[in-house]
Amino acid sequence: MSILLDSKTIMLSLGGGYLFALILVVAYWNNRTNASYANAFIGAKFTQTLAWYAFILRGSIPDLVSVSLANSALLIATLWEVIVLMRLQEPLHQRIKLAYLTMAILGIAGFVPVSFTQPEFVRIAYCSAVMPLILAPACRLVWRRSSTMLMRFMGLLYLLFIVVNVSRGTAALHAADWTSFYTPSAYQPLIVAGMIIVIVLGNTGFVLLLKERDNQDLLRLASYDDLTGALNRRTFTSRAERLLAMCAGKGQAVSYLLFDIDNFKAINDTYGHHAGDLVLQNLTAAVEPHLSRTDLFVRYGGDEFGILLPGMDESESSELAERIQHSLAATPELSLPTAYTISIGLITVVPGPATRLELLYTSCDKALYAAKRNGRNGIARGQTTERNSVLA
Repeated sequence: MSILLDSKTIMLSLGGGYLFALILVVAYWNNRTNASYANAFIGAKFTQTLAWYAFILRGSIPDLVSVSLANSALLIATLWEVIVLMRLQEPLHQRIKLAYLTMAILGIAGFVPVSFTQPEFVRIAYCSAVMPLILAPACRLVWRRSSTMLMRFMGLLYLLFIVVNVSRGTAALHAADWTSFYTPSAYQPLIVAGMIIVIVLGNTGFVLLLKERDNQDLLRLASYDDLTGALNRRTFTSRAERLLAMCAGKGQAVSYLLFDIDNFKAINDTYGHHAGDLVLQNLTAAVEPHLSRTDLFVRYGGDEFGILLPGMDESESSELAERIQHSLAATPELSLPTAYTISIGLITVVPGPATRLELLYTSCDKALYAAKRNGRNGIARGQTTERNSVLA
C-alpha cells in the first residue's frame, strides 16, 4: 500500500527537521565562548528554516517569495553552511576558493531568471545542479588525511545529499512527477525520511564537530606554550621519554640541544617585557624551519629552549646548531628593538634501556654554561658518563 503525503505535510516535515537542528545547535552552544563557527552555522540554519516554511505557504503568498526568494535563500544558506565547514577544515588554495565562490554565486544568481521564466521541472533540475556545486568542498572531509572518523562521516552525508540532488535533477529533466514535493507519489515518504535523517544527523554531527575542535584546542592549550607555540615542559618530557625508548630499541643515536638567549635579562630591562616576548617569538620562528616532524622543540621557561633530535648523530646535530645560529645572524628582524644571539649546549648519545631525559638535560646544561664562559654566541658539546649511554 502506497502512502501519499500532501505537499504541506512534506514541507512541514522538512521544515521541522531544520527547526529541530536549529534548536539543537542553539541549545548546545548557548553561553559558550568562542562560538563564531556556531553562530554562523545557526544563521545558515535559521535562513534554511525560513525558506522551508515559505515553501509551505506556496499558493497563499506570492510566487516571488515562495519560489524565487525561498529557493535563492536556501541556496545562499547552504553556501553559508559550507563556508563555515571550510573554515573548520584546512584552508583551500586561494585560487580554488575564489573559483568556487565565483561559480557558486553565479549559480545562485542564475536561478532568479530561471524561477520567473521556466516551468517547475526546469527549476528543479537547475537547483539540483547548483546544490552539488555548492556542497562539493564539504566532501573533502571524506578523503582528507587529517580527517577524524566523525569528519569522514560528515563528508559522507554531504556526498549522499549530492547523489540525491543529482538523481532528482536528472529525473526532473525527464519530467518525472515524483521530483516535485508538491505532487504526491509513492517515492515521497522515502525521500522525506531520507532528507530528515540527513538533516538531523548532519546537524548533530556539526555540533559534535565543534566539540571535537574544542577538545583539540584544549589539548593544544595543555600541550603547547602560549607565547611561542613550542611544546611545554610536561608534554615534551612525556614525548621525549617515549622517543628515547624507541631509539634505544633501534640502536639509533639521539642528539639534544639546550640553548638560551644571551643577555636576555638586559633586553627585558632595557626595552621592556613586550620586546622580550617579541624576541622569544622571533627565535621560535627562526628555529622551526630547521626541524623535521619527528623533532621535539620545547620551551622550558623564560628564554631557555631545548630540541630533541631522534636519529641525528654528532656531525648532523653540530651542523643543525650552526645553521640555527647563522639564520639568526643572517636575517635580523626589523621589528625587533635589538639584535640578539644564543648560546647552545648539545650532546649526542646512543641511548640504552635506562637512559633518561634528565641525564641529557644535565649534560647539556653544563655544555651550555661552557658556551657562556667561552664568550657567548657559541656552541659547546657535552658528554655523559652513564653506563647505558655511549657517545655516538
